[in-house]
Amino acid sequence: MSSKYSKIGLKAGLEIHQQLDTREKLFCSCEPKLFKGEPEFTFVRRLRPTQSELGQVDSAALFEFHKGTKILYEANKESVCLVEMDEEPPHDLNKEAVEICLIVSLMIKAKLVDEIHVMRKTVIDGSNTTGFQRTCVVALNGEIDIKGKKVAIQQVSLEEDAARKTGKDGQLIRYRIDRLGIPLIEVTTAPVIYSPEEAEETAFAIGRILRATRMVRRGLGTIRQDVNVSIRDGALIEIKGVQELELVSQVIENEVQRQLSLLEIRDELKKRGVKKEDITEDFVDITQVFNNTNCKVIAKALKQNKPVLAVRLSGFAGLLKKQLALGMRLGAELAGIARFWGRVGGIFHTDEMPAYGVTAEELNKLGQLLKKDSMDAVVFVADTLENATDALKAVTERARVALEGVPEETRAANPDGTTKYMRPRPGAARMYPETDVPPIQVTKAYIDELSTRLPELPEQLMKRLMEDFRLNRKLAKQILNSEYLELFESLAGATKVSPTVIVVAFTETLKALRREGINVKAVTDGQFREMFRLIGSGKTAKESIPEMLTWLASHEGATANDALKSLGLGMISRKELEELVDDVIEKNSEFIELRGKGALGALMGMIMKKARGRVKAELVNTILKSRLDESLE
Repeated sequence: MSSKYSKIGLKAGLEIHQQLDTREKLFCSCEPKLFKGEPEFTFVRRLRPTQSELGQVDSAALFEFHKGTKILYEANKESVCLVEMDEEPPHDLNKEAVEICLIVSLMIKAKLVDEIHVMRKTVIDGSNTTGFQRTCVVALNGEIDIKGKKVAIQQVSLEEDAARKTGKDGQLIRYRIDRLGIPLIEVTTAPVIYSPEEAEETAFAIGRILRATRMVRRGLGTIRQDVNVSIRDGALIEIKGVQELELVSQVIENEVQRQLSLLEIRDELKKRGVKKEDITEDFVDITQVFNNTNCKVIAKALKQNKPVLAVRLSGFAGLLKKQLALGMRLGAELAGIARFWGRVGGIFHTDEMPAYGVTAEELNKLGQLLKKDSMDAVVFVADTLENATDALKAVTERARVALEGVPEETRAANPDGTTKYMRPRPGAARMYPETDVPPIQVTKAYIDELSTRLPELPEQLMKRLMEDFRLNRKLAKQILNSEYLELFESLAGATKVSPTVIVVAFTETLKALRREGINVKAVTDGQFREMFRLIGSGKTAKESIPEMLTWLASHEGATANDALKSLGLGMISRKELEELVDDVIEKNSEFIELRGKGALGALMGMIMKKARGRVKAELVNTILKSRLDESLE
């Protein structure tokens, strides 16, 4: 365990969610397929929390209900039926999906349950038309090996994926229900991960096992990670929706730093002598301060006859602008909670002023009205009286919690590895039995039969990749960790392109393009296949791969041949190449005279840059060496 993280008592657990590649959805015969374009039909619902069998209402469900939102569901007939619309009871569990989960469970040495029972998990954010998600436990107590350490797998579950959010207009949220009901496996580790690096390695290891089945879907949104993080004196935080495995360690590092910073703020508030009773809900109407304001947000609110309310946070001066972790500040934490509970666009606070058109004179007037001293901060909101009041109530409550340290909550992961407030943590009251789906017995005979046809384990697969395709260990691991393993194997055997070139394209090249902001997920299998066929047939060179992928990523429906023509990346003739080499040698004669044969590398770079992927490097090297030798004689 890293001494840095052992000192602060870091504990983390993972929940890996992966869509399964089945012919049908989990509870109906619809094809698991997303659609583009306009929906064929829509319907509106408002979801409400329900009591559990013990008469309890889940706090997270109640939270979503109080937001007062309505849901507009979008659908088409090809991927949706009455089951997704909650107009027809669910059909029996998809046996194909069950079998995939059982296979994964056996691969990680988990104990399979005797009977699979479907449960309902309350979900009232709009992502499910029923107000709950159907889920079932398939196996318990497995393990995987991470660099000699046994990481416990608490359970393997099978559940239905949720609808996908497509937009929001005020209190109306739009969801597309084509994804709803796609089978999803969930693999949950015990909280026995003690460093960000170990968490990321565990996530990759689970991903390798899932992909080794050759029965999981790939592409954007098909795999998601939830991360549970806690430190000593901090709190258990659930972080939802980490989209990339590579982000797991960064998300944990940021969360650890966020909690440490919140503990520092707690200690500073104690030093300043701030008590809970000092943080009151004395909201003051300060609309008069901004009658002639240059702040566009406030001016717009005033035109709509919305007031500006403010509250003084005693002892908080300078703390709201404190950076908790990269890209996260305490003021942003308060704003996130205000947005959810108060349904406001955001908040202003004096730690970030003067700014946004708010002047020093307006700040002075504001301070006088709220009797602010140098150790206080003021938060103010421009919205309807109800929304502004609810927002400031949420702000003051969160400020009181800051005196205690870190609040337990559910946070959402951002694409850059930071997080934002999502909702309170759910309680045990959200789970209850599903009565519409009969249980499935898991017999010993069936388990024995499944055990005879388990797929290769990742360790065996890596060894075979190294032997069959002559890959080194680094490249073999990279392709195992990627989602392109199956595509690589089919291409490596069907084209004349070197397996190493294909692996590098699927791993290092795609990673580099992602960092440049290129949407490489948009490149289809068909486009990849055609691109490598063109390279294998000599129509273009492997050096053209980055440019072609960049072009294809922004041209939906285009072919690799279209990219080749548009970019002018067709191979040049030997005669043209020889002329290019001669021209470069002539223009760099002094450099060649100075460096001799040592000029080869630099000259190669010049020629390859001019050729832009239209020549094979091996041919350039042969011609250049010959011409260089001639010029030096």
